[in-house]
Amino acid sequence: MARCLGPLLLLLLLLLLLGSPSSEGRNRCVDAAEACTADALCQQLRTEYVARCLDRAAPGGCPRARCRRALRRFFARGPPALTHALLFCPCAGPACAERRRQTFVPACAFSGPGLAPPSCLAPLDACEHSRVCRCARGCGFGGRGGVGRGREGAGQSLPPVRSPPPRPPRRPRLLAFQASCAPAPSAPDGCLPDQAPSCRRAYAGLVGTAITPNYVDNASARVAPWCDCGASGNRREECEAFRGLFTRNRCLDSAIQAFVSWWPPILQDQLDSLQDPGHSLLQVSSADEPPEGSSLFFMLPVLALQPLL
Repeated sequence: MARCLGPLLLLLLLLLLLGSPSSEGRNRCVDAAEACTADALCQQLRTEYVARCLDRAAPGGCPRARCRRALRRFFARGPPALTHALLFCPCAGPACAERRRQTFVPACAFSGPGLAPPSCLAPLDACEHSRVCRCARGCGFGGRGGVGRGREGAGQSLPPVRSPPPRPPRRPRLLAFQASCAPAPSAPDGCLPDQAPSCRRAYAGLVGTAITPNYVDNASARVAPWCDCGASGNRREECEAFRGLFTRNRCLDSAIQAFVSWWPPILQDQLDSLQDPGHSLLQVSSADEPPEGSSLFFMLPVLALQPLL
């Protein structure tokens, strides 16, 4: 079994990076994967997180900290149109939805080593004590972090004309998600008209943190962190309120479902290029030449390799 594991993981790596044609018509998650493959920066960052998250040589079998760090780099430095297309690609069937669920190697980045998820209080508490989860880029709240220290005494050492304008403090990631995806009772449908893009950005900011969310199955677009509230004791209400930010949030659901109407032009061009069956994905040579056609990996669906993750 050990001898077979390496080649199978390599095949999974190729599937994640190159994509595979869909048996249910156009698979937009494959389109997003192929567009990322054709972009040099997106491909580089994606290769990095896949390699980190599939590194079975690490102690314990999953280098979760390095995996999540690489995921944060992917969303922080990659082209947003491509990174968000991989995260929110719309699906019409279970094969596409399963691919979407597996895109960010959930066995390492999302779920824990046990079969049962922990209490949601565990990732919530970890987030509250994590500088990465609490703050997007530097704290600057209540005297903590670089923003507060950078401004102290600045006017005494440098002329005002040479002093850069102070950067406004960024919201903690969880707080940004709460604010960006919060329902608006006064709105006709319960959500603000232009809320969806900022909600998706804030949700993507949580990927790679202690409360990394993911799609919970391949039959819907429902998302949640890897946790439940069965063992939350006298903090059950707090636990349910936190999990409800993902599982009972109509504005988050609407933002994810609305991504299809915002399908980026770069990906629409990719869809058009796929109409030519004479091209091959393996012939991509630069970021300006989109990948086309299909690959020989259609015989190896991700579902067959899922137990090995």
